[in-house]
Amino acid sequence: MLDDSWCVRSIHSAAVLVEFAASRAMPRAAALAETGLGEGDLDDPDIEIDIAQEFRLIENILDATGDEPGLGLLAGFSVHLSMLGSLGIAMSSCSTVREMAELWARHAELSFAYCRFGIADDQDRVLVTLDTDPVPPHLRRFAIERDLAALRIIQRELLNWDIQVRRLELTLPYASVYEAVGVLLGIGDIAYDRPADVLILDAADLRRPMPQANSMLRRQYEQLCAETVERRRARVGLAGQVRALLMRHGRAIDQAAIAADLHMSVRTLRRRLADEGTTFRELACETTGLLAEELLATGFTVDAVATRLGYTSVSAFATAFRDWKGQTPGQFARSEPSPQGRRLRR
Repeated sequence: MLDDSWCVRSIHSAAVLVEFAASRAMPRAAALAETGLGEGDLDDPDIEIDIAQEFRLIENILDATGDEPGLGLLAGFSVHLSMLGSLGIAMSSCSTVREMAELWARHAELSFAYCRFGIADDQDRVLVTLDTDPVPPHLRRFAIERDLAALRIIQRELLNWDIQVRRLELTLPYASVYEAVGVLLGIGDIAYDRPADVLILDAADLRRPMPQANSMLRRQYEQLCAETVERRRARVGLAGQVRALLMRHGRAIDQAAIAADLHMSVRTLRRRLADEGTTFRELACETTGLLAEELLATGFTVDAVATRLGYTSVSAFATAFRDWKGQTPGQFARSEPSPQGRRLRR
């Protein structure tokens, strides 16, 4: 299950995926179907989305182009250091390759990775594990491939030499495309159908200095990374995940469906929401109220909003709205200035 800041990411990664889809003759609108995002959103660097929206985007791409081995690798070649912002600067400023790798692992959610990364020593080797737990099972091949390719591309943009990969162990079955791509990425020894996804590196490589080491710059930009993570963590939590799903689906989704999306039972969902001091009913009412406000503020009629939110009658919607806002939907709409650029992101 996804948690905390891992759920939230800049829209930049989604924008790159949409361009990848377009390069394969897929209309951008088709790639964005059911994500809650519009093409105009892709140009707004301030928009943050939840990772479930990006997973929906990947599903659309795989449905349209075919879920073939190697597709994630091709997508990973579009990820570059410049996308990482503060994290990229912090990584390039580290003193050693090991410090850079550990920084990546700590803040992998800021790197647009889908997997979590772990680093462990094994005599003269370093094991880098890819944990796919955050990824829905049917998307894990794409996620592993994309993260491996992106990792190598970014490493090559940071260094003018390749970190030696002694061996790559994959949970994936053999596919001939992996041999060719393995050569391209400088990975000669690949083992398939293994219990875990692991890069086995030469420890001596990780002790080498980074070419642009700057301890002051590294501290400054790592602090910015930490602040971004904390802001997202404070905003999300389980209640935030439920809000995001409700915002995407409106009232057309019930508690059982939300629990299934979050890979937990209804009972667990209730208990964990109670631990956060709220209930599903409270979140549903709050989110429906926010959706109603957004729609009314962007010019939808009261009738249209009632229909869009699934109410059986305008009067039922009007009663619920009065309970939320203490005024009728019409009064609220008339009191709101015509907003510029207000759009639902989730």
